[in-house]
Amino acid sequence: MSDINIKITDREGVTHDVVAPTDMSMNLMEIIRSYELAEEGTIGVCGGMAMCASCQVYVINDPGLEPMGDEEDAMLGEAFHVQENSRLGCQLHMAMDMEGLEVEIAPYP
Repeated sequence: MSDINIKITDREGVTHDVVAPTDMSMNLMEIIRSYELAEEGTIGVCGGMAMCASCQVYVINDPGLEPMGDEEDAMLGEAFHVQENSRLGCQLHMAMDMEGLEVEIAPYP
């Protein structure tokens, strides 16, 4: 099993040290849901299709994320609470080079 260590700050301001598998094709939104770090129904509303921005996070420490795609960029262009370091969790697929990633879950609209 290939796991990475990441830090996720929830919407209450509590930081969680999380172990995330890289061999299960999971994205950050699914990790947040599996650890129950956001209230049910407030994250991944669209099912991870980059269509709602409910999984928006602020990247605090970027160990080398893949560049943002057009769909993600377009969705963030319409979202609330967007900052320069905003990304959609559903578009961040867990990979070994994400070791040390730190994010904060953005407020729900």
